[in-house]
Amino acid sequence: MRRIRLLLLVFPILAAGCWNAREVNDLAIITAAGIDLTEDGRIELSVKIYLTSPSGGNGNSMSGQPDGNKGTSVVRSVTGINMADAASRLQKKISRKVFWGQTDVFLFGERMARAGLEAPMDFLMRHIASRERAHVFVCDGPAKNGLLLSPSIERSVADALVHMAEQQTGLNITMMDLAQMLISKSKAAVLPIVVIREEQGEKQSLPYIQGVSVIKNGRMIGRVNEDVTRGIMWLRNEIKQATVTVSPEQSDGYVSLHLHRSQTRLIPKIEGGRWIMTVRITGQDDIVENTSDLDLSVPDHIGKVEKELEKVVNTRVKMALGQAQKEFKADIFQFADNFYRKYPKIWEANADRWDEIFPEVEVRLETDLRIARPGLIGKNFFRQEQR
Repeated sequence: MRRIRLLLLVFPILAAGCWNAREVNDLAIITAAGIDLTEDGRIELSVKIYLTSPSGGNGNSMSGQPDGNKGTSVVRSVTGINMADAASRLQKKISRKVFWGQTDVFLFGERMARAGLEAPMDFLMRHIASRERAHVFVCDGPAKNGLLLSPSIERSVADALVHMAEQQTGLNITMMDLAQMLISKSKAAVLPIVVIREEQGEKQSLPYIQGVSVIKNGRMIGRVNEDVTRGIMWLRNEIKQATVTVSPEQSDGYVSLHLHRSQTRLIPKIEGGRWIMTVRITGQDDIVENTSDLDLSVPDHIGKVEKELEKVVNTRVKMALGQAQKEFKADIFQFADNFYRKYPKIWEANADRWDEIFPEVEVRLETDLRIARPGLIGKNFFRQEQR
């Protein structure tokens, strides 16, 4: 009897636990969102909706069947006076409950980024269903154009961009990363740029991650190319995968190296009124190709390659420093936070002057890159002159 009474008490509780649950087929699952600014200053919100179940009809309906190049997704766009208004209008246009919990990608159009990211970021970070680990990009042009792409080897453009970012050959910035940079001491951030390239006609256009946008005080103020991007990644300790090709001095040909391990340490110092940042870069690389006349089983030849590799890395780092300090005057390397942690009182006394101090910070490079594995053969046996 006691067991029966217990079951009678527990069963209603368990049964009531799912009274307000929604079936997946009743949801409009957003996988990617694009945020643009119209000419009249309104927010245009575009979303890529994954279709979870067939509902019949043609390709323009909420159908789970492939629709030409669109796969199993559709794009819907609305405009509003701000993000909240646009999201509300989006729900009015869709018969299913909009679900943001699976949104893996947020694309900001370049016009939106240059106008300012604070307003849309407030909505996205405040929204209870937004994913803080979603990847964030700036689109070269309207963000909506990026959502309309359908890469042939991926299910959707969201999957393609996520996989590109996670390969870490370029910057990989999440929603949380961006929020932390925007509220940091330097108030400067970087976002990877998505470029659309046409290949074999408009229908075969593909997204590429190329270069970086520089954000200061919430607004995009410029962009840098891929070589400078690598320098930025070295300084931010975000270089995970890289292949560098060098031409050592007094040799004929090239040697290509693949990054095996790397670490960048920022060591701040204030001395006699001078703000000094020592950048200590260490790493190990593997040689993956040797088309030079060097015999890489000889230690002196290995030393030549290491010296040239350090020179290439230093050049890229100096290019990144030059643009950040002199052109943009934006502390995208988070120097300010490092100075604050070591000298909190001095920082607080000079916080208002950081825009003046940062361009004059003396940066000292200490680069130590070693070759861990030169490969199974020393010289290139396939060169005619070495046979």
